[in-house]
Amino acid sequence: MCEYLTSISISLQDKFTQTLSGVYSSQHFFACKINKYISFWFFTFPLISCCPGYLNGTNITMQIYTSEKRGSDTTGDGTEKAPLKTILQAIAKLDGKIDADTCIWVDGVENEMWDPVSKSKLKKMIKQYHIQERKHDKVPKGKVTVAFLSQPPAENGNLSEAVDVQLTLDTKLPEAKQCKIRDLQTLYDQRVRVYGWVHRIRRQSKTLMFIVLRDGTGFLQCLFSNNLCLTQDAITLSPESTVEVYGVVKQLPSGKSAPGGIELVADCWTMIGKAPAGGIDSVLTVESDIDTQLDNRHLVIRGENTSKVLRLISVALEAFRAHYLDRGYVEVLPPTFVQTQVEGSSTLFSLNYFGENAFMSQSSQLYLETCIPAVGDCYCITRSYRAEKSRTRRHLSEYNHVEAECPFIDLNGLLERIEDLVVDVCDRIMKKSGDLLLDVNPQFKIPKSPFKRLKYEDAIVHLNNLGITKEDLTPFQYGDDIPEAPERRLVDTIGEPVLLTNFPAGLKVFYMLRTKGDQRLTDSVDLLVPGVGELVGGSMRLDNIDDLLKGYQSEGIDPTPYYWYTDQRKFGTCSHGGYGLGFERFCTWLLGKDHIRDVCLYPRFMGRCRP
Repeated sequence: MCEYLTSISISLQDKFTQTLSGVYSSQHFFACKINKYISFWFFTFPLISCCPGYLNGTNITMQIYTSEKRGSDTTGDGTEKAPLKTILQAIAKLDGKIDADTCIWVDGVENEMWDPVSKSKLKKMIKQYHIQERKHDKVPKGKVTVAFLSQPPAENGNLSEAVDVQLTLDTKLPEAKQCKIRDLQTLYDQRVRVYGWVHRIRRQSKTLMFIVLRDGTGFLQCLFSNNLCLTQDAITLSPESTVEVYGVVKQLPSGKSAPGGIELVADCWTMIGKAPAGGIDSVLTVESDIDTQLDNRHLVIRGENTSKVLRLISVALEAFRAHYLDRGYVEVLPPTFVQTQVEGSSTLFSLNYFGENAFMSQSSQLYLETCIPAVGDCYCITRSYRAEKSRTRRHLSEYNHVEAECPFIDLNGLLERIEDLVVDVCDRIMKKSGDLLLDVNPQFKIPKSPFKRLKYEDAIVHLNNLGITKEDLTPFQYGDDIPEAPERRLVDTIGEPVLLTNFPAGLKVFYMLRTKGDQRLTDSVDLLVPGVGELVGGSMRLDNIDDLLKGYQSEGIDPTPYYWYTDQRKFGTCSHGGYGLGFERFCTWLLGKDHIRDVCLYPRFMGRCRP
């Protein structure tokens, strides 16, 4: 009978293992699932060989239940009826010791109420637990201690007393004025009311704690003492909780440090929204892989470094608009649903537009060209979309496009305008937020004009002289497209911005003006910058209607949908040119980031369209 039961258990074990291979070791997973769904007495004997918990006739397995949906790290005890909220708290409950006969359960998927935590997730959370444990152990006795793994109320020791501690506003105190943190520098010794998120917590004793509060405008150290530390909310306070704090603004004593050199001595506070124990650390750690970080981008942006990036992006947008306003450009708002192409059909996102074929805009250039007879120099900052199946560190499927068109200029005038744009925008950013920019990118320096000019044919010679080859290790030849990596190596070697001009017509789109004296070439330009590569692409545009019609024909494009664009050459043509700048690429270069996704609020690229 025992042999028969053993054979059944092994068969079931193999089935479970094949179904969830890689989630858990087969013995561990089998022990947990059998314990949950199969009668204990039926499998007691065969389980002896696959679960250490049975060796001495002890209980089946140590089980702790966690649920992000229904659990609580404050009131839960880890049972199925009262689960904890986080895996981190479950590990803390076990003092970091996860034996083979221990099973941590999490919310199930599909029709399952519970599932065992995946092996990879458990490994990450154990690692995080030990990281926090080491930080905790490093704090000397008697010194300031950092709150470690917020414990359930019963383990804090002070919760029974906290039930009787109630905070009320003292009506005898001066009325508190609601303020943003950025405005507190001039309010010494005044009573204020601030709202924000708990950024950090430092518990110094039972009746003394410091919290660093942030409200999006800055950071503020708040001093809590006596009864303010003894409420249930204070004892269980965790990072990312939202609070309302009343108190008096004080200049920090000599020898002490805090954000802004000030401190709020609190006299009352209220919990608005409590965050899970451990705050964001219960979801993300420095070891989290990039997909986990992107899945939780809404939490990542709360970090100090990323929030600085968001602020600088805002400053950069403001600087671009200020530049164009100062230079007399008019901002226009082109559509993003289109029925024409600019950069080729292979990179178009198509859609059904009320029964008609339409696309998401690749560029607003054609629409800007129609505006120059109406308003002269014009620009737009809007979204563009490219269906390029590329996962490089500089490509996005959706990005912000800074584009401009100017009438009555030549190629040299276009190059000067691109130089002026980049230098002036950088100068404006430095003047407004130079300290913040240098905090994020200490190596940044405003480029100096004029930029180095390099013709395409000379760039081919440079590449070969530097030993930079094509992918097949053969040298570059005239007429070859210069891919991203060699292009970046070239400009990195030069070490300064480069205006690369006069590309062969075969490498560029049909609407670019041919170079006078050499019809093989175009009056075109790419601005290359170190660390990123191509930042700006531009050209003079065809201004002759016959040349434009030939361009349609050579590309196999039906000119009918482009009637409105062709009319620009019919109703008073002129020499004109323009450019497009990838705003995210600009920010990647400005902020010294390695990857373009680091400067996007929610990046979109192949394989990523969430959250």
